[in-house]
Amino acid sequence: MGMDEIECVVVEMDEQKEKALNIALNKISGDWDKDKLALLITDLNASDFDVSLTGFDPGELDDLFKDSLKDNIKEDDFDVDSELKKPAVSHLGDIWLLGQHRLVCGDSTKKDTFDVLMDGKTANLVVTDPPYNVNYEGTAGKIKNDNMANEAFYDFLLAAFQNTEAAMAKDASIYVFHADTEGLNFRRAFSDAGFYLSGTCIWKKQSLVLGRSPYQWQHEPILFGWKKKGKHNWYSDRKQTTIWEFEKPKKNSDHPTMKPVALVAYPILNSSLSNCIVLDPFGGSGSTLIACEQTDRICYTIELDEKYCDVIVKRYIEQVGNSDGVFLLRDGSKIRYCDLPDVATAD
Repeated sequence: MGMDEIECVVVEMDEQKEKALNIALNKISGDWDKDKLALLITDLNASDFDVSLTGFDPGELDDLFKDSLKDNIKEDDFDVDSELKKPAVSHLGDIWLLGQHRLVCGDSTKKDTFDVLMDGKTANLVVTDPPYNVNYEGTAGKIKNDNMANEAFYDFLLAAFQNTEAAMAKDASIYVFHADTEGLNFRRAFSDAGFYLSGTCIWKKQSLVLGRSPYQWQHEPILFGWKKKGKHNWYSDRKQTTIWEFEKPKKNSDHPTMKPVALVAYPILNSSLSNCIVLDPFGGSGSTLIACEQTDRICYTIELDEKYCDVIVKRYIEQVGNSDGVFLLRDGSKIRYCDLPDVATAD
């Protein structure tokens, strides 16, 4: 060009800011290698860098990762039955911190339980699986709140749903797995708690479940809706249908309503973004929490049964491979999981 020197600007910045600037500049003009872009943004996110400075909004980031998240969802094959036979470590009133997730051992019909769980935050989505009121009993005992008179069961659902509605953001959606035999109570409580019923989805299983009915059950319905005075967000395409075909777990006979991780992850991906809070007021065996862990969401959950709280804690530890981020809040103390005296006995 015939010049010995040219003007330039030297910008002082660290490596993370340099990566973010390169991404932002390339977003203005350029094409992407999506796999490499995802790795760069994952690296920035892991270092607690504000990835919004790259020029991507949350919806764009979620679209970028959604396909890879779907591919990475795996059944964890956790042995719930064996864990239920061990002495309980959790106590009513305990708060478990599981990485970013929160678990309260408590009653979802009580407002105080939600206050402790949410800690001033609101849920962006609800995916839950309440007791079906079928009086099921396995070798580890009965499922709590699973054998009530008709009106008592309605009152139970209504109280839990009202607390749930109060904990949700105005644009949050809700999915409720339930039994068709209690469909009237579920729908009454759902509506009376302040939810608009958009429709009912159907989980079609790969095989029937033997029961006393002349027709053997091979499906479970899921109520889908949002606040009557609110709105909802949708992050998928227009090709999704009301029929969800996912294989049911082949293990864990003692929790007959245990849901496969992929099944729970499906509505989570459709109705929330990464780092959103997903509320489950009936934690059960922890499938919602595991699905959140695998899809980069944050799960806030409640479980009344101390042994099932232990199942959720152990299942999370097995999922992530260590207990480094697991703490118990009890009686004003924060205790590392590895320092709990009851853990060695239970194991």
